[in-house]
Amino acid sequence: MRIEQDTTAAEALLMALKASGIDYLFANAGNDFAPIIEALANPRLRDAMPVPVTCMHETAAMGMAHGHYLASGRMQAVMVHVNVGMANALCGLLNAHSDNVPVFLLAGRTPLTEHGRDGARLTPVQYGQELYDQHAMVRELVKWEYELRYPEQACGLVARAAALAMAQPCGPVFLGFPREPLLDPLPPGVRFEPFPVARPTAPHPDPAAIEELAQWLARARRPLIVAERGDPAGKVGASLARLAQAHAIPVIEIMPVRNVMPSSHPMMLGHAAGDHLEAADVILVVDASTPWVERLHRPSPGKRIAHLGPDPLAGRQPVRSFQTDLAICCDTAAGLDALLAALPPPTAEVERRRAHYTRLSEQRRQHAREEALRGGGKPVSGAYISACVSDVLGDDGLCFSELGTVPDYMDLKGPNRYFFTPYSGALGWGMPAALGAQLADRDRLVVACVGDGSYVFANPVACHQIAEAQALPILTIVKNNGMWNAVRRSTLGVHRDGHAARAAAMPLTSLEPSPSYSMVAAASRAHVEVVEDGARLAGALERAIDVIRNERRQALVEVRTSLSATH
Repeated sequence: MRIEQDTTAAEALLMALKASGIDYLFANAGNDFAPIIEALANPRLRDAMPVPVTCMHETAAMGMAHGHYLASGRMQAVMVHVNVGMANALCGLLNAHSDNVPVFLLAGRTPLTEHGRDGARLTPVQYGQELYDQHAMVRELVKWEYELRYPEQACGLVARAAALAMAQPCGPVFLGFPREPLLDPLPPGVRFEPFPVARPTAPHPDPAAIEELAQWLARARRPLIVAERGDPAGKVGASLARLAQAHAIPVIEIMPVRNVMPSSHPMMLGHAAGDHLEAADVILVVDASTPWVERLHRPSPGKRIAHLGPDPLAGRQPVRSFQTDLAICCDTAAGLDALLAALPPPTAEVERRRAHYTRLSEQRRQHAREEALRGGGKPVSGAYISACVSDVLGDDGLCFSELGTVPDYMDLKGPNRYFFTPYSGALGWGMPAALGAQLADRDRLVVACVGDGSYVFANPVACHQIAEAQALPILTIVKNNGMWNAVRRSTLGVHRDGHAARAAAMPLTSLEPSPSYSMVAAASRAHVEVVEDGARLAGALERAIDVIRNERRQALVEVRTSLSATH
């Protein structure tokens, strides 16, 4: 389409976002947004721009963009207010950076001029909010950053940023904009059309490296695959399941941020390293930035370890000393498919291994179920909560867990059913991510199971308001143990017999007296229940889901749970 002469840079910027595949603009507005708001209000261009979603806090905006991508594979945009909005968005940006999730972050900058232009400063805060280098706040966490300087740059900058964000390994990008250029019209004759900046294809797996890895695995007596994350389309999960099944190679997901294998797969050995790492003679690490923790679990010396994925050396991590005998840079699913094609036909040894690991997998699931059911008393165990959540998810429900559920006690029906807090550990991610996933697919059941501390970090008033305003009927489960248990466990891990371990009350960990978290949700007219006895949990979850399905209303179940030494 040809841009009319009076079209502003703000309008061009928003249309370029839409043309780049961005459906939603999650925004927390400020006085730098005036040209953006004016553009969004233009009825002539409404369908050519992303749908604006008002977010009462930047944590919610960033988490929603993150969760939407995990459910849809489509990048979304977040727009925040100058440096203060960027500061609030930083935790979400840390999570996106850690999780290789593309988010197009935009922020205003205080007006450059004091007078003489329509966008010049009008209020005292526009003096106080200026920094010498506002972009320094995000530079280390994004793949690309720039500032819009002229209106005719809008389309090209957006196209370049979007392509870079979606190039493997994916990640966030940032574009800043002062108010003045947003108000300027595009020069006469400028056309609005996406710039030809195609997303680069992922590198093809090197045939020689694949052949070498195939020989290692074919000769191995105890091969092992360690996985950490899948892709939104589920291609990695499907390819890994085929490879593991065809050649009887067991799989563990020690710390999955996005589950890859269904729990019932006969080669799935769960989420604990156990003796598997030490016993393995060849280990294939599949797109895992942190496959295990060296201090806790370490393969025996003399073993061969290969890493495969778009970034097999996790180049954005400053310190990472995992043994790497072979590093294959490629699209993960393509690499696994090439490996399957290169492996020789299964031998009798493979068939014996298949029978052994199939039996182990079934025993693991049975023992986990029995342990979970023993925790259904008062207070409720985390294992029991996990099993109950699993029971209601069905075949395609999604669970966003932030210190809430434990995947070993769940029956996950396929890849991309379980999402865990990114390793960056910026809490407050789970509930907003669930909202974003629900927006991506309004028909799926989406559950956010979070600890009480994580619930507070999510800015729940903002999240519940968004859920009501956008008609996003997620189920939130608050696992209330009255404590920052992760901090407690960490302290005991370092000072097992120290003063804190012997103290009647460990300092800086208690969240008592506990607020009535259910009342926070009730303020936004959510269906709420409080459960203190495991015997009531299944019924409470069923009632909550009934409200979600029949009334399309959000629900929250607060569960009083016991402390755990492991989760």
